[in-house]
Amino acid sequence: MAKTLKNNRAKVVLVGAGPGDPALLTLKAVDYLQRADVVVYDHLANERILAHCQPDAELIYVGKKAGTHTLPQNEINDLLIEKAREQRLTVRLKGGDPFIFGRGGEEVLAFYDAGIDFEVVPGITAGIAALSYAGIPATQRGDATSVSFITGHEDPTKPESGLNWPAIAGMQGTLIFYMGIKNLPVICQNLMKHGKAPDTPVALVRWGTLPRQQTITGKLDTIARLAQEKKFQAPALIIVGEVVRYREKMNWFEKKPLFGKRIVITRARAQNSELDAQLRELGADVLQFPTIRIEPPHSRQALDEAIDRISGFDWLLFTSVNGVQFFLERLKAKEHDCRYLHPVKIAAIGPATGERLRQNGIFPDLQPPKFVAESLLEAIRRQGSITGKRFLLPRAEEARSILVDELSRAGAIVKEITAYRTVVETEQRKDLTEKIQKGEIDLITFTSSSTVKNFVTLIGEREMRNLPDVAIACIGSITKKTAEKFGLSCRLMPNEYTIPGLVKEIVDYYRK
Repeated sequence: MAKTLKNNRAKVVLVGAGPGDPALLTLKAVDYLQRADVVVYDHLANERILAHCQPDAELIYVGKKAGTHTLPQNEINDLLIEKAREQRLTVRLKGGDPFIFGRGGEEVLAFYDAGIDFEVVPGITAGIAALSYAGIPATQRGDATSVSFITGHEDPTKPESGLNWPAIAGMQGTLIFYMGIKNLPVICQNLMKHGKAPDTPVALVRWGTLPRQQTITGKLDTIARLAQEKKFQAPALIIVGEVVRYREKMNWFEKKPLFGKRIVITRARAQNSELDAQLRELGADVLQFPTIRIEPPHSRQALDEAIDRISGFDWLLFTSVNGVQFFLERLKAKEHDCRYLHPVKIAAIGPATGERLRQNGIFPDLQPPKFVAESLLEAIRRQGSITGKRFLLPRAEEARSILVDELSRAGAIVKEITAYRTVVETEQRKDLTEKIQKGEIDLITFTSSSTVKNFVTLIGEREMRNLPDVAIACIGSITKKTAEKFGLSCRLMPNEYTIPGLVKEIVDYYRK
């Protein structure tokens, strides 16, 4: 009889990672990933899902590809049992659903025999999700009142097939074969041999739910030849049935304006969520390559002293969201709120900077129509004489000097304070250079001059000179000038220097 360990942390949780799109992960799966001490994950589990893990969680890759297994199944079972016996909450992250062709049942039986507590968190299987993303309904009134999940790759050690081909071929519903691309000709032949009409519609869906999704359609007697001509490879599903005919009208995912475009984001990891989310929503395959990291100044003393003497300033100027964030953090640390800023007029460059102020109950007195320092300077001058006026600028350590210089020339007294620093992000994606050289990158985005400089530093000037036909998008004129200084030809620059403006410009570029 299996023994039961008393410590409830000694447990393995089988978690279904879903079909590929990280947004299709369940809430319960996220909860366990956030609490796990150990995460043992598969090849088909999207890496972005691992971002939910604790920073100090032990991550162990045991992925399997055709012909290449990191560990055999019995050793994976032993590994999971070993980690659980260390009194560590262990998550076994499996692509799709653990119990649908995922060998989750074998792992659970091993836990039972070893006396290890276990739990199973279902995942959305590709047999449902990939069809939806390909515009193919699994069931449809009048055409398919049943759906069958069938393995296309049986256990090679079995003496004979366990599939009842006459029964399968006789089904009038939708047939979905997993892991069957290698055996596609045999599957088609068996279906036709046992009565399936040669003109039955068939679809192949590769990398379902991801921006690199590929779909081809044909008939039972032509699909194998089409797959060979297009060099169609695994991982993919085979869908057989009348429902495939609906793809022409129901295909929505592959019609997104940025579908399949591989776009690199270079802004700081903590700030890339808005750009990342908007590009992904439009179908892009986004690679995060943060080139900068936002950090506090080496000393907060100067900023704290400026806050203490805030009533001595006439204007408080914010030129970025980061400047707002770090200034308000120190304001709150000193137990002040927005009322403390009452005597001072506040100006902000750009709608994002202004919006961050408003989110904290501070409404700017001035926000120029253009999102550059020159526009702010012009707007301030229209407010009246600035001779003798005192200005406080909490901003980046190495910000452009034009605003300070021009205000000073006009007779203003300017106090520039370092509110934050931008430093080179040392954690880089090693394979990005290779992807660029292979022509696998469509577009690179730059949202500040520092992202350009650091990108060149990380990639290398020699590689940049040999950059193939990759489109460059810059958020504004200053960033564009910096890119051109390093020999990068900027093809895209929005009229509105904002993230939504940049995204719109990218969409318009590819629509043309």
